[in-house]
Amino acid sequence: MNATSRRKAARLRAQTAEMFFAAPQVVALRLGRMALAGPRPSAQDQREFHRMSEEKMVAFGEAWRAMTLQGLKSIKHLAPSMMRSAWPAATLRRDAKAAPLTPLTQMAAQWEGAALDILGQGIRPVHRRAVANAKRLSRTKTR
Repeated sequence: MNATSRRKAARLRAQTAEMFFAAPQVVALRLGRMALAGPRPSAQDQREFHRMSEEKMVAFGEAWRAMTLQGLKSIKHLAPSMMRSAWPAATLRRDAKAAPLTPLTQMAAQWEGAALDILGQGIRPVHRRAVANAKRLSRTKTR
């Protein structure tokens, strides 16, 4: 794993850890709010309950869109190395001493970087909302 991939993987791990701590906190705060609201929630509670379901659909829609766009960008950048690997003779330089222009390890690093980019784009909107909700809901006074 090269330095760039290590940085991407570390950022992805950190975002995932933050999200795994924030999501249960948000669930607990919202369930507590539902329990306190009872059968007749206030207008503020109703807005929060509606927001709860709406934001999930929006965040996951944004995540899928971002992952799709990043995947298309990655395909554009990976296609030349895939073509070179399909025709190994085309990757050799003219002189006999030269190594192939695109070794297999370089192609593997490109695929690894592309996968990390796609995952990073996918987690970003969900992470952003989960962490923001945890902060917002922990400050919100209930009734």
